Amino acid sequence: MFTGIIESIGEVLSLHRENSNLRITLQSAITPELRVDQSVSHNGVCLTVVEVHEYAYSVIAVDETLQKTNLGNLRQGDKINLERSMKADGRLDGHIVQGHIDTVARLERTENKNGSYLLHFSFPENFTKYVVHKGSICVNGVSRTVVETVSNSFSVAIIPYTWQHTNLQYLTQGDTVNIEFDVIGKYVEKMLGMR
Repeated sequence: MFTGIIESIGEVLSLHRENSNLRITLQSAITPELRVDQSVSHNGVCLTVVEVHEYAYSVIAVDETLQKTNLGNLRQGDKINLERSMKADGRLDGHIVQGHIDTVARLERTENKNGSYLLHFSFPENFTKYVVHKGSICVNGVSRTVVETVSNSFSVAIIPYTWQHTNLQYLTQGDTVNIEFDVIGKYVEKMLGMR
């Protein structure tokens, strides 16, 4: 489980296909603290560390993950948001994030708000029911509050600190991001559907 508060930005060193899987090797400031079998959020996707070297580590993304996320579009040199799993004795500074991506969204535009940024995204219409005005949403692993939602689009505000410490600053129009909707809403929907 994660909180959506990014610890570090990693850089993709290499990408290697292993049958239908993708081995992603990265370097980051938190690499020396990682260990094999540890869960780490990569742009919001929970992946298991399978190998650690002095300054680099590797994870494997299976085919299903590549089909549902933006990880299959990675290139060497890309920046990835990283967060280690939440400690049981830590504060929940963002919101409950599982690292299980629901869909991808497309960046439609970025507005510079003279000190902050407003990012506008579109996403598949069948997920509209999960986006709540002022509700929580996870964008590339970053916990955000929905500012505005209309049909199959939403916007989030980014403060300067978050802009400088996540890969959201590198997004350009048309880029895709991984989206995880608030798990509480999904559980409520399932329970009401069982009635």
